[in-house]
Amino acid sequence: MQTDRPFVGILLMLGFCVLAPLGDSMAKLLGGEVPLTVLLLVRFLIQLVLLLPLVWLSGLSLRLPRGIFALSWLRSLLHILGIGFMFSALRYLPLADALAIAFVMPFIMLLLGHLVLGEEVGRHRMAACAVGFVGTLLVIQPNFASVGWPALLPLGVAVIFALFMLVTRQIAKELDPIALQTISGAQACLILTPILIVVGQFPIIQMPLPGAGVMWMLFLLGAIGTVAHLMMTWSLRFAPAATLAPMQYLEIPFGTVIGWMIFSDLPNGLAALGICITVAAGLYIIARERQLSQHPVPPAAASKAPDPQG
Repeated sequence: MQTDRPFVGILLMLGFCVLAPLGDSMAKLLGGEVPLTVLLLVRFLIQLVLLLPLVWLSGLSLRLPRGIFALSWLRSLLHILGIGFMFSALRYLPLADALAIAFVMPFIMLLLGHLVLGEEVGRHRMAACAVGFVGTLLVIQPNFASVGWPALLPLGVAVIFALFMLVTRQIAKELDPIALQTISGAQACLILTPILIVVGQFPIIQMPLPGAGVMWMLFLLGAIGTVAHLMMTWSLRFAPAATLAPMQYLEIPFGTVIGWMIFSDLPNGLAALGICITVAAGLYIIARERQLSQHPVPPAAASKAPDPQG
């Protein structure tokens, strides 16, 4: 059994927190050059091409167990929709604002876990969810006034990726992470190619060959996204989730810096306040989850306490 190496896990998660918004910035730069459906196909095609050699070298199987066949296709569809919503949002919103709104996902996951899986959500965590939603609304408000309904797209990202994570929970124990990501890349390509042909945006048929600069950015988009998600997956092999979860919020400051350096975008005062509130609420939920996992309620006590404070 592999022993924990928290420092390695933390470094890998830091890499994810830098690479993820950097990949989003590539999508934002390409938004005016390449159709959304083509961006998505390239993103997943490069994921497939990069991971296939790793699968071969590792001797992993890409055969799907019967019990998760349908769930794997649902997961790939949710992955496409989530990334598609995010890429669409980045055409209208500053990088840091889009990331901050999408970080309402932990609150949505908590609520979905309660409604779908029957997990207990007590008053403390429910209150933190409400505060987090208020912070998100503060980020949305100035953007909605500026660009209208596209300011709501990151909310769609949060809902879709919350569902994506719930589905991933159900199948992650059945497949190696590299094999799962490879299968996801192949399934996404199979879903997107017919759509591209139907809408007339299949690159071989319709699009002129992009310039060298656009080609390199498309490759970076796929490569950065693939490496970022692998770093996040591998980080969980070296450090507990409770250690790494708070670090994911570093995506927002890294995204702010990257957005400022590349696009000269900074959140305004109201959005910055909302970002701080959202991050604080998210970190509170993570701390509460850690506390409850370290001091679980005994069964006898739980039967006497139908309304837990968690």
